[in-house]
Amino acid sequence: MTSVLRSVVTGVGGYLPERVVTNDDLAKFVDTSDEWIVERTGIRQRHQVADDQPVSDLAVAAARRALAAAGRTPDDVDLIIVATTTADLTFPSVATIVQRKLGCPVGIAFDVQAVCSGFVYALSVADGFTARGRSKCALVIGAETMTRLMDWTDRGTCVLFGDGAGAVVVEPMAGEGTTADRGLLGFALRADGTKQDLLYVDGGPSTNGQVGKLRMQGNQVFRHAVVNISEAVTAAAADAGIEIASVDWFVPHQANLRILQGVARRLGIDEHKVITTLDQHANTSAASIPLALDQGVRDGRIKPGQMLLLEAMGGGLTWGACVLRL
Repeated sequence: MTSVLRSVVTGVGGYLPERVVTNDDLAKFVDTSDEWIVERTGIRQRHQVADDQPVSDLAVAAARRALAAAGRTPDDVDLIIVATTTADLTFPSVATIVQRKLGCPVGIAFDVQAVCSGFVYALSVADGFTARGRSKCALVIGAETMTRLMDWTDRGTCVLFGDGAGAVVVEPMAGEGTTADRGLLGFALRADGTKQDLLYVDGGPSTNGQVGKLRMQGNQVFRHAVVNISEAVTAAAADAGIEIASVDWFVPHQANLRILQGVARRLGIDEHKVITTLDQHANTSAASIPLALDQGVRDGRIKPGQMLLLEAMGGGLTWGACVLRL
């Protein structure tokens, strides 16, 4: 059997801000109710950053936990990729700020911006380094402070999002080139810029010089989500050479309970195989998959050697899927 280099996830970590905001809390200043939000989204609460808490702080906290789980230290890290839409500054990248705050040595550090799909995109980018021997210890982080992009008068969007960060350590390991190998086994990444108006932020440094607020046509996003995500998942499984039925856990982007259920039904995935954190975290964009992964690992459901299927869809529109054996 031919030996190949695989990108293996060796540690997982997550971080959620201390402040918890319930649906009832939102109903005090937005025309909504707990019943309305739960029925339409499945969300019951979300975490929100403190006023003085930049997204890099969330990323650092999640990274420290991932490194500890992998038995690594910041001194080992030679690559940092942060998937985020809500950077501390226009520049430099959040990744370089994380590098400084962690005290990592000089290495490679940059951000990936694919909104909610960012973590899947970032994993694929990291695979291009680790599986080619260009990185010995990579940090891939999804970190967001989405509540800072909310229009708190728009009940259709402000109830959907929360803040948080999740991280994984990715290291190269020898495999045999089969589906029995640990590591990142298959990807499918997609984008369709013609659908920008369905989900976007109405500001930016080279347009109006403002941060802007999130705008979304929810029904249209839902319509595209189930079909597009299902196609990408099928393509990623084919790329990995596996059957979807062989997957142990489905770890989706936590956007909307109806989307999660719709994709699972379309793909024939048993609902008991779906890791769901939406009710407690809401939509944390690029952080949602690693946070759900961290939850599944910590509560003992996700175990080493199991096959996982990750998927996400976000503004752009971007979407994608990844198959990995932990």
